[in-house]
Amino acid sequence: MNKSTLENVNARKHAGKIALVTGGSSGIGLAAAMRFAQEGAKVFITGRRQAELDAAVEQIGHGAVAIRADIASAADLDRMFSTVQAAHQRLDILFANAGGGEFSPLGAITEEQFDKYFDINVKGTLFTVQKALPLMKPGSAIVLTGSITSIQGVPAFGVYAATKAALRSFARTWASDLKGRDIRVNVVAPGVVVTPAYKTELKMSDEQIEGYRQHVSDTTPLGRVGEADEIAKAVSFLASDDASYITGIELFVDGGMAQV
Repeated sequence: MNKSTLENVNARKHAGKIALVTGGSSGIGLAAAMRFAQEGAKVFITGRRQAELDAAVEQIGHGAVAIRADIASAADLDRMFSTVQAAHQRLDILFANAGGGEFSPLGAITEEQFDKYFDINVKGTLFTVQKALPLMKPGSAIVLTGSITSIQGVPAFGVYAATKAALRSFARTWASDLKGRDIRVNVVAPGVVVTPAYKTELKMSDEQIEGYRQHVSDTTPLGRVGEADEIAKAVSFLASDDASYITGIELFVDGGMAQV
């Protein structure tokens, strides 16, 4: 298969589908939005910062649409789905990716930190999915962003890890709740992928990021950190008809880091 033929096949993978990516203005969300668009989908992205959304839409191309929204806000979620409904009356793919976290060891965790990240990562994802369902028809797919931290016990990252473990549990329950509707729900669990959030959310310096990158490279079977598009490829697969008999799983895309 030559390059042009492969490009044509890829362009048909999600042809005619409507996809929504929350947290789609940077990192893994942006990479997934770009891949969905390249594979034929009409893409909506959400985020909290308008300037970043505008830049992302420019980068994605293919008529992508940005909706400024915070998934922790019920009003924002209602407006988000009203926008999709007004434009297309349906949603075929939901990549519930928006989330965040910060380091705080046991003994220093505050109620504010706990509430912030459970509101975004757990409550926000729950109501994102619940409010999306009326737009989703048989054959639709939901992908949640999990994390290898949910099974690793990373020091000072307990709140974030617990939120991601909750999403894994949700996926199991929702796969059962959606029985008979032919709507699949799966989790993609990325390994280490250096994104802008390492600075904006985790407050890591360039030196700290580089040291962590080297540590992961030394201890991961594939000998390197991942790239955002490698996660996006897995998300695209789980959202595609190629995964039509897959639901309720957690797919680790981590270079083997949490597997050995």
